[in-house]
Amino acid sequence: MPENAPALFPSFRALIAATDPDRVATPAHIPEGFLLARAGNLGAHYIPFDYVNPAARLVLVGITPGFVQWKNAVREARRRLALGAPEDDVLRAAKYTGAFSGAIRPNLVALLDHVGLQRWLGIASCASLFNADAHLMHVTAVLRHPIFVDQKNGQKNYNGASPNMLTTPLLQAQMLDYFAREAKGLPDAVYVPLGPKVGLALDWLAQRGVLPAARILNGIPHPSGANAERIAYFLGRKDKATLSSRTNGAQIDADRLALRARMAALGVE
Repeated sequence: MPENAPALFPSFRALIAATDPDRVATPAHIPEGFLLARAGNLGAHYIPFDYVNPAARLVLVGITPGFVQWKNAVREARRRLALGAPEDDVLRAAKYTGAFSGAIRPNLVALLDHVGLQRWLGIASCASLFNADAHLMHVTAVLRHPIFVDQKNGQKNYNGASPNMLTTPLLQAQMLDYFAREAKGLPDAVYVPLGPKVGLALDWLAQRGVLPAARILNGIPHPSGANAERIAYFLGRKDKATLSSRTNGAQIDADRLALRARMAALGVE
């Protein structure tokens, strides 16, 4: 599949400055100028997430930004533009406004430390990735720009399940046109997929030579509070015998062993 020229911030600067996201009530109300591509019931909309941290050694990868992230990023970019901030500052601020805030952050730190990523990075704890050691981390998504799905009650955030991003041309193109370019600039990083669907997407990209399969750390539970039981078992805070029927302890055990092997291959025992 050929690469297309990516949509970049300079083309949207004036539109962002003129758009008050607080007046955009739903994805369907996003100004038409933000639309990047549409196919069937899917639409991809620009978000000012162009910033890539070239020094990053750890890349956290989600599925796609949602509507709330779109609003927050546009709001922050607009605010910085009004202050006359340089473009790089505008984009960095838009990208990281509210990143992993709330209860998700301590879960994420505990999971990353549990597999030894702090040792691989040479820091005391991955908690410092959110302050003093932020230069070591990059946050992105396999689908950089928000994908919205038309449903009977309006447009909804794409959840990675339907349609399948690995077999849907619009979603394949979004991954190759944006995520693949980011990965080319981060050859020495390791990638932590946030959730199994992201892991499958990274494996798909690895098969196409976008990134090395050995640097994908599949199997870390998603740090969402809704995933509390899986996180607790992965971290050894809950016994297998007490797991509910919703949690596959055997799969988590297998994931943990595979992660240990992959970290050992990276030099972390």
